[in-house]
Parts: sequence; structure tokens; C-alpha cells
Amino acid sequence: MATYSVDPGAPDEAYLRFWRERHLCTLTTLRPDGSPHVVPVGVTYDPGAGLARIITNKSSAKVSHVRAAGPSGARVAVCQVDGRRWATLEGRAYVRTEPERIAEAERRYAQRYARVPAPNPARVVIEIQLERALGRG
Repeated sequence: MATYSVDPGAPDEAYLRFWRERHLCTLTTLRPDGSPHVVPVGVTYDPGAGLARIITNKSSAKVSHVRAAGPSGARVAVCQVDGRRWATLEGRAYVRTEPERIAEAERRYAQRYARVPAPNPARVVIEIQLERALGRG
């Protein structure tokens, strides 16, 4: 199995199918000192919009890391693994607070993970504008 690069806006069917499967993922952000912060998350992949989305609490460390990067966004990566298969999406992350963006992220989360997220008035969405996609499998 070779590692391959994918156009994040136009992935092949096998890559997209893997991202439709239910898998826990990791999000890697950078702390202010430059060290990596890796946490488990649920991720949805929307190649048509060129986005990956993560719903989270506005007081989380990942949100503070993204916000600390400023208006140009934070360089981040999300990854999922299943045995020898893996897929990574990279890009710039932004914290979104608009109700319609949060609702869209919740809808996509419920679709991928087969459960509606519990109500959370402190919820925000981290949107990753995708720049690169890699995988193996």
C-alpha cells in the first residue's frame, strides 16, 4: 500500500468512502510555544466546500490555539486510522460562531456518526479550509 496525495476538493471514491465511515479522528493544533497538541475529535469532510468541520466547546484548548493564530488561521491536520488505512486532511482552521455554520456542522456530524450531538449553548465549529489530503489504503 503506497501513500498517495489527493486533491482535497475532488477526492477519488475510495478516499471519500473512507471518510464516510464512522471513525474517531485526531486534530493536531500548535500551542503558543510551537509544540503539538493532539486530541480525539469527530470530523466531517465536505470536499465540495473544501472544508473539514469539528464541533466543540468554545472554551476548549483547541479553540484557543486556533484563535491565537490570528486572522490568517491556524495550520492544523486531522487524521483517521483504521488498521493500515489512514487519511489526513491539512489546512487552515478558523473558529466559527454563526448559528447556521454550527447547525450545518451538527447536521453533518449526526449523519456521519449516527447520533445527534447533545445541545450545547457554548458550541462553536472549527472549520478547516483544506489545502492538502494524503492517505494510504
